[in-house]
Amino acid sequence: MSEKMKNLWVRTLSGAVLAAVVLGAVVWSQWSFGILLAVLLVVGLSEFYTLAEKQGSKPQRIVGLVAGLVLFALNFAFISDDIQILGSARQAFVCGLAFLLLSLPAMFICELYRRQENPAANIGTTLMGVVYVALPLSVMCYFPMFSGGAWNPRVMVFYIFTIWANDVFAYLVGMSIGRHRLFERLSPKKSWEGFFGGIVGAVAMGLVAARVLEGGYAAWAGLALVAAVSGVLGDLVESMFKRAAGVKDSGTLIPGHGGVLDRFDAMLLSAPFVFVYMLFVM
Repeated sequence: MSEKMKNLWVRTLSGAVLAAVVLGAVVWSQWSFGILLAVLLVVGLSEFYTLAEKQGSKPQRIVGLVAGLVLFALNFAFISDDIQILGSARQAFVCGLAFLLLSLPAMFICELYRRQENPAANIGTTLMGVVYVALPLSVMCYFPMFSGGAWNPRVMVFYIFTIWANDVFAYLVGMSIGRHRLFERLSPKKSWEGFFGGIVGAVAMGLVAARVLEGGYAAWAGLALVAAVSGVLGDLVESMFKRAAGVKDSGTLIPGHGGVLDRFDAMLLSAPFVFVYMLFVM
């Protein structure tokens, strides 16, 4: 077997396993969904800080990870049906919020004792990691709730399917008829033809979601459009970070695919846009 075919098999197999794990965790229960997002947060934030270090910054990894996890835990606790098993929900929420608020100025205090050359960049990079990785994953906690206020994991599943449909159709159309470069400086292979092909695929998936979930066709088509456009920008943003760091992939966790940021870059940037869209339209 040639090296190219071997890499294709590895990529296909690992992609299938990843899809099964992600979708299985989403639909199994609220807790499996929360654990999945928490794992993605830890790994993704670690990868982001590694990219930042390759560019000369010295982010506060531990403080950033703790702040990100607390932010996520607060949002997950807010939507969880079973959070009462942990004690008083209100008391836990207030304590978590206080801890999060204190962790932010703690970054400034910690920098006093690190004796680094560029403290402002270090603090900024630490905060940026929380905003870039932890905030979108925290926002995703609410996606299954946008179906009459009840937990419905199929909403999250179709959001994921929409992102995947955008990627697949963009790749197929771009490979077939792509001629005009979309953003050659960061991603030489992306084309305008692929971009619009991806939007068509995403909107088609949105219409399927509306049919299955008995939602409004216009609302779901709009959601797919928002997810597709912001998802492409998310892919370009991650490419910008990788190019600045001089690396091909953000990590090596997923054989043939790279790291968490490589596989979930579109979702990280699109999630806040989709959340606001859902808030006002769905």
